[in-house]
Amino acid sequence: MSEAASRSARPKLFLSDNSAAVHPALWEAMRAADEADAPYDNDAISRSLDERMGDVFGCEVAVLWTATGTSANCLALAAMCPPHGGVVCHREAHIEMDEGGAPGFYLHGAKLLLADGEGAKLTPGSVRAVVDPIRDDVHQVQPHALSVTQASEYGRVYRPDEIAALGSLAKDRGLGFHVDGARFGNAAAFLGCSPAEAVGGADALSFGFVKNGGMSAEAIIFFDPSLADVARYRRKRAGHLQSKGRYLAAQIAAMLDGDLWLANARAANAASAEIAQACGERLLHPVEANEVFMRCSQEERDAIRARGFDFYDWGADAARFVTGWDTREDDAAELAKAIASL
Repeated sequence: MSEAASRSARPKLFLSDNSAAVHPALWEAMRAADEADAPYDNDAISRSLDERMGDVFGCEVAVLWTATGTSANCLALAAMCPPHGGVVCHREAHIEMDEGGAPGFYLHGAKLLLADGEGAKLTPGSVRAVVDPIRDDVHQVQPHALSVTQASEYGRVYRPDEIAALGSLAKDRGLGFHVDGARFGNAAAFLGCSPAEAVGGADALSFGFVKNGGMSAEAIIFFDPSLADVARYRRKRAGHLQSKGRYLAAQIAAMLDGDLWLANARAANAASAEIAQACGERLLHPVEANEVFMRCSQEERDAIRARGFDFYDWGADAARFVTGWDTREDDAAELAKAIASL
């Protein structure tokens, strides 16, 4: 088979960054961890994560690894919200739309209180619109936590002042503040600020690695280390305390080495930026991370797929393209040409 034929035959995936390859550095890190050590989270690598992640954020933190973003979100929120309470989030937040009822399961029936905001981003005003009408009595669900997504479900990024304002509101109202950071690396890469500024005074961050070159490890960062004491018990009860946790810890540590998490995110963002430029006025949202939402008809989507690209439809008249750390430059360029030719 010729090189050109081989290139056209292989899949050109823009379905999700979950479909990206595992970064070679993580395979090497897991191989290096493949010797006897203490079980669960008592191994040397797991024990090092508090200090290493503290260096990233410039403060004391407690780090728990887990295998999925859903469990990271829900275990963090379960440490903040009792079963009779509520969590304020955007009505299109991942915890509402794409986690199969897991928040209700992990939080033992706590309610999600849904707020609005352009680009799936909350504002202090939209949070107040949900919280202020709630009477302070036993007959209504009381808010106990606020959860935002950085970057949002539409690839929109909270600027430092925006997320800090939400953190300040949460503190003023006595709410725990959680950040779903499944694509936190992409947000931080876009902002170019410190990770601490990008997280806005959160009590807990679900720091995503699987979408950014990881295999099976996510980190829950507790900026209030006392919350981790509760979460450790909940993690065990939920079946997420893996017996050989050093392999999860090794993945996280490898992503921190040399800021690999940032380098991977920058590569994914750059590929999305190239695609976005070709979309022009078809863009449904500004491209600030690694997701592109584009207005196009079914016939136009069929034409793009006919050129070997795979992606998700987004409703009846739109498409979503997601790039990863390993998106090939020529694939991004070819997709941009296919879009520009519509």
